[in-house]
Amino acid sequence: MTTTIATDLYPSRGATEVSVPRQDPVVWGSPGTPGPIAAGELEAFERDGFMAVEQLITDDEVAVYRDELNRLVADPGIRADERSIIEPQSKEIRSVFEVHKISQLFAALVRDERVVGRARQILGSDVYVHQSRINVKPGFGASGFYWHSDFETWHAEDGLPNMRTVSVSIALTENYDTNGGLMIMPGSHRTFLGCAGATPKDNYKKSLQMQDAGTPSDEALTAMASQYGIKLFTGRAGSATWFDCNCMHGSGDNITPFPRSNVFIVFNSVENEAVAPFSAPVPRPEFIGARDFTPVR
Repeated sequence: MTTTIATDLYPSRGATEVSVPRQDPVVWGSPGTPGPIAAGELEAFERDGFMAVEQLITDDEVAVYRDELNRLVADPGIRADERSIIEPQSKEIRSVFEVHKISQLFAALVRDERVVGRARQILGSDVYVHQSRINVKPGFGASGFYWHSDFETWHAEDGLPNMRTVSVSIALTENYDTNGGLMIMPGSHRTFLGCAGATPKDNYKKSLQMQDAGTPSDEALTAMASQYGIKLFTGRAGSATWFDCNCMHGSGDNITPFPRSNVFIVFNSVENEAVAPFSAPVPRPEFIGARDFTPVR
């Protein structure tokens, strides 16, 4: 474990909840940097903290990746692996982490220029995979993800010093407005909300099923939602949503018959390597927060 000490720009997990203006750029790349993202799209990403792509991968590719997701979820060895997170009620698989190391198909997706090229363009450098997973949200009761900022957790528990991280959620099933889709507060990425309360030991074991530590107060969420509003993302399979690491976001339960599954990839700049956690006794396991900073090639 690294023992590097870094300045804490974003204090969290203290006695009280705190609000801190963002200290980092949103788009780190220069305006003329070539890549798949048009200049206007980058400007919108900087303003809103997210960017929707109507078709990132083709219908044929969706079928291939969805078959791979189904294969992994049905594999007893994968289910028994610590990288699989199980729904507490239904006992079905909720997520499988480090999927780009488990599956050659998802490893190839990470290296696809349509994917990694956008990450490099936003972050202005080479990137590595901080986290990858498939999220399986079957119908009839799959639980959601409560409101949170990913960066709050990645900073507090993984030791990412700066907001130089971007996520992409690629839909492998149709995202309706009723089946537990992603919700983001546009513009919330410009304010860091440091949550109250210490990080419990081995917090990840509970938080990956139901987040508690690192959860904003009702009062803070009400204020942010009143200021920024809430955007719900829908789209056909093959669409994607890119969003900044500090966006306040979440998703509801899926009580419809229609599943909502996606592959989720987090890219971090190679110039933003993780150090010691800022608000946790030890880092989370590497399958959740990578300590291999090898650039994606």
